[in-house]
Amino acid sequence: MQRSLLRSLLLLLLLAGGVAAFVYWRYVAKTAVPRGLDDYHLLVPTGANFDQVTDSLLAKGFIRDAAAFRVIAEQMKYKRDPMRAGRYKLAPGMSLIQMVRHLRSGEQAPVNVVLTNERLPENVAAKIARFIEPDSAQIYVLFSDPEYLQSIGYTPETFMSLFIPNTYQVYWNSTPEQFTERMVKEHKAFWDKENRLEKARRLDMTPEEVYTLASIVDRETLQRSEKPTIAGAYLNRLKINMPLQADPTCVFATRDFETKRVTEYHTKFDSPYNTYMYAGLPPGPIGMASISGIDAVLNHQKHNYIFFCAVGDESGLHAFAETYSQHLVNVDRYRKKLQERGLR
Repeated sequence: MQRSLLRSLLLLLLLAGGVAAFVYWRYVAKTAVPRGLDDYHLLVPTGANFDQVTDSLLAKGFIRDAAAFRVIAEQMKYKRDPMRAGRYKLAPGMSLIQMVRHLRSGEQAPVNVVLTNERLPENVAAKIARFIEPDSAQIYVLFSDPEYLQSIGYTPETFMSLFIPNTYQVYWNSTPEQFTERMVKEHKAFWDKENRLEKARRLDMTPEEVYTLASIVDRETLQRSEKPTIAGAYLNRLKINMPLQADPTCVFATRDFETKRVTEYHTKFDSPYNTYMYAGLPPGPIGMASISGIDAVLNHQKHNYIFFCAVGDESGLHAFAETYSQHLVNVDRYRKKLQERGLR
């Protein structure tokens, strides 16, 4: 009898141990996240519920046992309504418990938002939407709201000057307002560096005006080396109240961005952005200005040049002149260069 009881107790202990081992293997030690996946990022949309997160984990191949995941998630109080949104990076070899602990912590993997060379706010909105959760329409609604722009110190015309080309790390589920607030901070940090604000004051220009001129300089030349020279020529024109006569502003006014040649259609198009018709700077930037363009204006070359035209060769450089008669000589050379290349 005693021997039979001992046998039964031993059997129960073995059974309990087996159950415990199975539970430990299934819920604790068993690898949940397999190796060799193409992408280890999980996106949890704003407002998503627990079932949606579970389905996403299954669809991405992060888990194979939804029942086991549900048990662990509920026991570890990860399940909530709605779930914590964001972009999370999981690691190959993570167990279910490690995965749930990581998701529950809310530690997100940021995304890199790359902003360069955009022309219009709607283009910026479309670029941002490639990286974060809100779509371009949601972002552009904010970008085109005059009251909101006024609240952060901009007008619809000057708003583009907020954006400093760079790569920014932000959270995927950032709202349009949160993203814009980040840009405001980055803008301030940029102008606080390298004495830029003081240099703008010495020019008797606001940062928005410097940015506007820089956006023109950027579109006049692809050669960084001559940007300070071109910036100096434009500043000389502004000093004598001479129209800037910048072809890129006429292209912007007409929105004829695909044109390869500026004609009378562009230069006679009535718009405050047409610097052939109206002296001074246009109402705002004609696109996103580069950092090199901004610094070219702030650190412009001091000279007496008023005029410039393309050299006409493949260098993309310009010839500069102090007088109109010198400029006409340069223009004649330019035309001859084009003829030699069979372009006229």
